[in-house]
Amino acid sequence: MKIGVVGLGYVGLPVAIAFGEKYPVIGFDINEKRIISLKQGVDDTGEVSGEELRNAKIHFTSDPSELGQCNFVIVSVPTPINEVKQPDLTALQKASETVGKHMSPGTVVVYESTVYPGATEEICIPILEQFSGMKAGKDFHVGYSPERINPGDKEHTFKRITKVVSGQNEYALSVISEIYGSVVDAGIYKAPSIKVAEASKVIENTQRDLNIALMNELAIIFNRLNIDTMEVLRAAGTKWNFLSFTPGLVGGHCIGVDPYYLTYKAQSIGYHPEVILAGRRINDTMGQYIATVLVKQMILRGIPIQGSVVTVMGLTFKENVTDIRNTKVIDIVRELQEYGIRVQVTDPLANKDDALHEYGIELLDTDSLVPAAAIVLAVPHKAFIESGWNKPVSLLADQQGIIIDVKSALDLETCPQGVTVWRL
Repeated sequence: MKIGVVGLGYVGLPVAIAFGEKYPVIGFDINEKRIISLKQGVDDTGEVSGEELRNAKIHFTSDPSELGQCNFVIVSVPTPINEVKQPDLTALQKASETVGKHMSPGTVVVYESTVYPGATEEICIPILEQFSGMKAGKDFHVGYSPERINPGDKEHTFKRITKVVSGQNEYALSVISEIYGSVVDAGIYKAPSIKVAEASKVIENTQRDLNIALMNELAIIFNRLNIDTMEVLRAAGTKWNFLSFTPGLVGGHCIGVDPYYLTYKAQSIGYHPEVILAGRRINDTMGQYIATVLVKQMILRGIPIQGSVVTVMGLTFKENVTDIRNTKVIDIVRELQEYGIRVQVTDPLANKDDALHEYGIELLDTDSLVPAAAIVLAVPHKAFIESGWNKPVSLLADQQGIIIDVKSALDLETCPQGVTVWRL
């Protein structure tokens, strides 16, 4: 058995590492810079250590012809949304073409990329058949296994999460179950069909998205009532069946994206989702809401708006990761800029070149920042909060001003005098 992994990002690389402990693996990615780094034992995402890279039996390559050596291929490429919030399957389609061109008879292809129910069979399989000249279910076999990678989470890793698997027929399901079962310690769950497995993925994150949307809406209400949201949640959390969710920015490549895959498919069959899209609307506007609150706080404190300096701490989509994809922090930055505010952004984990390319943001080191009238602690990286209030307060002019603690990461009771604090 020789495993091929197509796409070596946050999902594909941990998968390749896990399989590389037991099987020879060919790790393929079109990003040659990424391949060079991995060959040097460096994972820029920070998800995999150098030791893990050295110990795994992985041959990293950007040459697609080498996939022809594999008889079990896993596709884990990004599936984002476009400007109008519809699925962008470009990378998935290109990956399917690549696999199809170089696939040998008898190969089993498993998709891990997030898609809407039906996409694997309606889009991917026809492409594989077209470019291979073979018939699915006869000459090669296809399955789907939804990824559950949580960037920055060292507890719920690939091996420790129950793996849902599915196949287009009994043979595919048996092979996929056996291969994944040989490396996943948490066990395998066999879904009865590919569509069920695809649907299970999108509703996992849709459920979480809706719960966070509820918390965000409650935070807006409680702010108008002058009630601290976190205190309310602590009190409500004493009930045994109260679900533990907190308000915040919902970005990244999963929670802020997956619901749109489900709603797109629903609309294509004539149903307009109400609850799911309502939750999305709330979460997609939280960045602008936070910026508006800050402007109001500045006015109340007598701070001029136009020309004032605001420092935003953190650009990644969540704390202690390097991933800036679909970060909602950018919404705060752009809304503040609309008011004529000079915004400076710092993030010790985000890649400066990526930030400049993706968002036109020049990330600054903290020692290059000018004193600010207000601080937005948007992403509570450990480096920002390990010393309590010291870091954000030190970035304020005369150590006085406004601090927006988006995720309530700092202890309100120990806040220094002269600082106005607002938290979601």
